[in-house]
Amino acid sequence: MANKPAEIEPLAPSSLILDLAAAGPRLVAVGERGHVLLSDDQGATWRQAKSVPTRAMLTAVYFADAEYGWAVGHDETILNSVDGGETWTRSHFAPEAQQPLLDLWFANRVSGIAVGAYGAYLTTNDGGRSWSVSKFAPPADPARAKEGAAAAEEELPPDYHLNRIVGVGNRLYIAAEGGQLYRSDDRGARWRALPSPYEGSFFGLVPIRGEGLLAFGLRGHLYRSADAGETWHALESHTTAMLTDGVAVNDLRVVIGGLAGVLLVSGDAGETFRLTQQEDRKGVSALLPGPAGTVIVAGEGGVRAVRLDQGTKAGS
Repeated sequence: MANKPAEIEPLAPSSLILDLAAAGPRLVAVGERGHVLLSDDQGATWRQAKSVPTRAMLTAVYFADAEYGWAVGHDETILNSVDGGETWTRSHFAPEAQQPLLDLWFANRVSGIAVGAYGAYLTTNDGGRSWSVSKFAPPADPARAKEGAAAAEEELPPDYHLNRIVGVGNRLYIAAEGGQLYRSDDRGARWRALPSPYEGSFFGLVPIRGEGLLAFGLRGHLYRSADAGETWHALESHTTAMLTDGVAVNDLRVVIGGLAGVLLVSGDAGETFRLTQQEDRKGVSALLPGPAGTVIVAGEGGVRAVRLDQGTKAGS
């Protein structure tokens, strides 16, 4: 089924959507059964892309500009678009690997990185037409290495899932399983492990103003760094829901989403958060800034705009 074209389905905008991206003024959403949705009115209405050559679950999408974009998903599927998401071609497909790709990042129209389950790490330097598979094995965190050789050997088990890759300028970060966080200061040429504030899985990272960084994951765990991940302190999230994605709307406002319809909203650059919850309690997978006072929310309830001043106050 994964190698068959996605079908046009009337209910696609309310199906499971896992990621969002901006392609210039257009919004692009991807999710189950190879669904690719496009909105040209800031998320008010959505339509399916004209041609998508897969029915694999698509887990992430990234656009370098208004035209050039890529999506990844299960069976190591990678798709390319050069027309703002209207049509797609498949450049990589490896069902025999039995692992999904979970996220991707591009520096420009040419150079990109895809990451995924079991340490999957793929790179391209030709706009995604071909991909090289390499082993992700950055040096151990020096602080942990001091604990001894045995600890160092255990620093990166071969099956760690690389859940998220995000970039700001030349700096990239990866959030992974087992409390693993990684940083590159040269667009992925070299990586190193960062000190980690806990041992559970991280599912998202949000670069904020200056060298600020938020990291979050299981059971509402939420941490803030003011020095690009060198040191961390815990924040109160007021929830035990898994936190899945976040977005900096501007220098001060940050929104983080999670399961059970959780939305955490900060108005002070991620210093503190208030908890709201969507009435339907459907899990949030991805967020994008929307029209003034809103965020575009994707997840179990499809994709829609949500006002940040709405929702059920919780944790009080």
